[in-house]
Amino acid sequence: MAYVGTFSSPLRDVLPTQVDLPPGNGRGIHLFEADRTTGALTPCGVYELGASPSCLALNAAGTRLYSANETDRVGEGNEGTVSAFAINRTDGQLKLLNTVPSGGAGPTYVSVHPSGRFLLVANYFGGSVAVLPILPDGSLSVATDVKVDAGTLGPKKATNAPTGTFAFSGHDRTHAHMIGADPAGRFVLHIDLGLDQIFIWKFDDTQGMLTPNDPPALSLPPGDGPRHFFFHPNGRWFYCLQEEGSNIVLFDYEAQQGRLAARQTISTLPPGFAGSNFTSEILVSAEGRFLYAGNRLHDSIAIFSVGAAGALTYVGEEWTHGNYPRSFNFDPTGRFLYCCNQRADNVAIFRVERQTGGLTFTGHYTPVGNPSSIVFLDLAKTD
Repeated sequence: MAYVGTFSSPLRDVLPTQVDLPPGNGRGIHLFEADRTTGALTPCGVYELGASPSCLALNAAGTRLYSANETDRVGEGNEGTVSAFAINRTDGQLKLLNTVPSGGAGPTYVSVHPSGRFLLVANYFGGSVAVLPILPDGSLSVATDVKVDAGTLGPKKATNAPTGTFAFSGHDRTHAHMIGADPAGRFVLHIDLGLDQIFIWKFDDTQGMLTPNDPPALSLPPGDGPRHFFFHPNGRWFYCLQEEGSNIVLFDYEAQQGRLAARQTISTLPPGFAGSNFTSEILVSAEGRFLYAGNRLHDSIAIFSVGAAGALTYVGEEWTHGNYPRSFNFDPTGRFLYCCNQRADNVAIFRVERQTGGLTFTGHYTPVGNPSSIVFLDLAKTD
């Protein structure tokens, strides 16, 4: 099964919900069956949701799905919401368990803590992060902790900006863009694009509370705009993607103290590129040999080999066969990569060359209005 989150317009004849601006072409969470041989997606339903469920996360057992509903129209506090769904393990269909406030406006990212007992939320427009307890039935409780970002905003021009760029996305205010735990779950890290900082928190997995680490944050070059990060499978290397600087920074991660030390910076763009670009997604292959980074406007997925010490070497790039690739993901086998081309209203499917890291377009496009994220569930696997 594949679940695709979208930017969705209000479905006035179905739901009264108002959505994040600008409205999108999606209808909510789109469901597909994925062919293990060809990678093709076959539609098998839509969970109608007009609140832009733009980011999805599964629990480890594959029994619950969580969505960040990227709206700012809930209640007087201008909050967004997060929804919890039960998954029918026979056919993959969704049943809504509940929806709760996200702790800020415009939730753009959710991840499940390794303990399985908490959902972590980054509120982009609210500049805040929240911890939501996951109850025994998989539904969500109200936040046990909310942290609001504060600090000095970065400049409108990235330190490492590509030549000729006019890329400016988020230095108008604080923007919490991603949150996730380290592999052990002892620390939680989150990124604020507007502040050009990575915040590091000690995590109390009993009470669901965040406490500032020492040091509490690490700064990236002013204006570069950190967006997403990814831990290497070995847990020792941490890769951070900068949206406006169009680069990746490799950090060594010291797991006992929860500290980062920068070691390499490398562009996501090919040599000689000039103009505007916004990066989007970053992933490391399951075996840890290759890293992939998305470029919006250049509309490519950059491919890097990962060296013995974690350093990256640029291998090349593949056109996304659509524009504005917001995110991408591997299927459970690692044989296919699925790219959500937000402005092209499609998901393009690529075969992964496991030895070289290269991507080959399969010829399969799947129409989805403003796709934003895609996650996979193998129904053949039991708990």
